[in-house]
Amino acid sequence: MTKASEMVDLYIAAEIAVLKGQSFTINNRQLTRADLSEIQGGRREWENKKNQELAAASGGSSRYGLADFTQ
Repeated sequence: MTKASEMVDLYIAAEIAVLKGQSFTINNRQLTRADLSEIQGGRREWENKKNQELAAASGGSSRYGLADFTQ
């Protein structure tokens, strides 16, 4: 499992925990429901890195990008 895959899994676990009304800790940083948008942004960032790794491993490059217009 790559670092990007591991981080995506951590962010998904954090997102689920926060959505259930709990808090979650990543790298000694406690995240709560108020941080849900930050968690989702982090997940998207790591998903992009994971997709880039997968594209590079398959000998190609990602033909698609992700635009974030939320801010």
